[in-house]
Amino acid sequence: MKKLLLRLAIGAAAISATAPAQARDTKHMLPIAQAMAANDAKNRLGDTVQFYFGDQKTPAILERLGSDKTSQKTNSFGKSAETACNWAFLSAMLRLQERARELGANAVVNIVSNYKNVEHASATEFECHDGALMTGVALKGEFVKLKP
Repeated sequence: MKKLLLRLAIGAAAISATAPAQARDTKHMLPIAQAMAANDAKNRLGDTVQFYFGDQKTPAILERLGSDKTSQKTNSFGKSAETACNWAFLSAMLRLQERARELGANAVVNIVSNYKNVEHASATEFECHDGALMTGVALKGEFVKLKP
């Protein structure tokens, strides 16, 4: 019994002495235009819902229908950071589009990166976090009806 307790104590000490493994989480700021040109994004998103990033000017807003956020991830194994980020970006945009349609909106405005609920507003770039296995993009936007 004493030997078992001694082994358990030694094992616990060895485990606690080991430094915790740090997962990779590399922040990238990437061009929205390039992400929209990748993966057939423009065709997949179509033109029924318009998207405005950061403080981009919009046509007159007729009605505000609410806001929402999305956090989308993709497998990054074997992909470059840019490729994985573009896939995650498209997934996030498709989710915003889906929510806009649910609400009857024809646009999503004030789209900002929202990784870990920290906003980064830009009309030209989005924030992406790339890890060893997963890559993620978090976006937040406001759903509106614009004047035709």
